[in-house]
Amino acid sequence: MTITLNHTIVPARDKEAAASFFAEIFGLKVESPIGHFAAVHVNDKLTLDFADREDFESHHYAFHVSEQEFDEIFARVKQAGLEYSSDPMHENKGEMNHRKGGRGFYFYDIDGHNLELLTRE
Repeated sequence: MTITLNHTIVPARDKEAAASFFAEIFGLKVESPIGHFAAVHVNDKLTLDFADREDFESHHYAFHVSEQEFDEIFARVKQAGLEYSSDPMHENKGEMNHRKGGRGFYFYDIDGHNLELLTRE
């Protein structure tokens, strides 16, 4: 049996704004209509369900992407003026990492969740 993550809840101060931010940066769409969750299909198996919460801790979400997807998302991050770093603690601002011969970087979403992009698993 193969186990696949189907969906996860992403806490947000404003679920619609958070889902829209994520969808715009990643080149995706927010599912309509918006009910209890503002859902974004990341791929055919995974949905991020953004939910309104007043209090929550920052989470880390890592996404393995193709080289082309990386370039497109990185361009949108830079165009949005978002700060990025090569490390999860955001000490090397404006830098990219090259772990395992790939490329990667971290940036925060509008709710302080630490998002990671990487081209090598």
